[in-house]
Amino acid sequence: MLTLTLGSVLILTVLWEAFETIILPRRVRRRFRLTRLYYRSTWLPLSTMVRRIRGTRRKETLLSFFGPLSLLGLLAIWAVALVLGFALLHYGLGSQLRADSEMPTFVMDLYVSGTSFFTLGLGDVVPVSWPARAVTALEAAVGFGFLAIVIGYLPVIYQSFSRREVVISMLDARAGSPPTAAELLRRHAADHTLDALDALLRDWEHWSAELLESHLSYPVLAYFRSQHDNQSWLGALTTILDASALVLAGLKGRSSSQAKLTFAMARHTVVDLCQVFNAEPDFQRIDRLNAADIKRLQATLRATGLEPADPEGQRLAHFRRMYEPYVHALARYLQMDLPPWLPVSSPKDNWQTTAWETDQ
Repeated sequence: MLTLTLGSVLILTVLWEAFETIILPRRVRRRFRLTRLYYRSTWLPLSTMVRRIRGTRRKETLLSFFGPLSLLGLLAIWAVALVLGFALLHYGLGSQLRADSEMPTFVMDLYVSGTSFFTLGLGDVVPVSWPARAVTALEAAVGFGFLAIVIGYLPVIYQSFSRREVVISMLDARAGSPPTAAELLRRHAADHTLDALDALLRDWEHWSAELLESHLSYPVLAYFRSQHDNQSWLGALTTILDASALVLAGLKGRSSSQAKLTFAMARHTVVDLCQVFNAEPDFQRIDRLNAADIKRLQATLRATGLEPADPEGQRLAHFRRMYEPYVHALARYLQMDLPPWLPVSSPKDNWQTTAWETDQ
């Protein structure tokens, strides 16, 4: 009886975890989840090890493997757990199986469970009682449905990843590599108008909403890294928050209505994702923009024809406190670099570099 109970609990637990992870389109607030435990027990050791490695490229290469491999590992663990659960059911029923030259054992139960789950139907071992036949048929149905869900799940993940990265790549020519808020405003003010900025912020409002929806439904997407080492979804989102905060803090002659909408949506995204990953924000750590950088930032804006209406940076500090603790928490947990407010040098954009034209 104990074996039957253990097998049933294992099967139901895995199926419920798979339902919440793949099918349920919302954040699960339950504290204890096997999927969450799996990601924490695999991500934390890897991220701790990567912190000791020198070289950004090597770190990003190692971290880039985690998202796809962890996803495949999770699916494999679910499959193994289901096979084990149904094997326990067979064992609890007394291993009511028949083979030509072997006595039923738990190893045979595992073998039958595996062939039934993956719908192989070899026929060399057959159930000899109606309860055993019912368990075999049920497992074949569960295995078929599990494989069908997985086949449909993987394309959804990679389509969401692709849509996310397309918009991030488009930011390269608009805000530099890595993107910065100052460079974003400077390039959009080059033709003495910021009309295109409103359209860009509107697009990023929609992007932030889609990012929130997809990463709440499928948190594994947060671990998928961008194609370039100097790009990330968190860096892009932070750049948009920085630019929106600058507009909201005051640029003379500029309307802040669209910036307010984009800022609200982007902040909503980072706050909710902090809750998903249990990344506690540090409200004392706001060090991305010191007094000297504020002066440089305002000088850069004035040089492009944008006159700041917040010379002391007090209004900007108010908006920064609303999101910077959260992006710091996510960056610390996900091992992603946050973008500076100003370009640290004059590097080439990603679209300007190739492996063949190294001198241009």
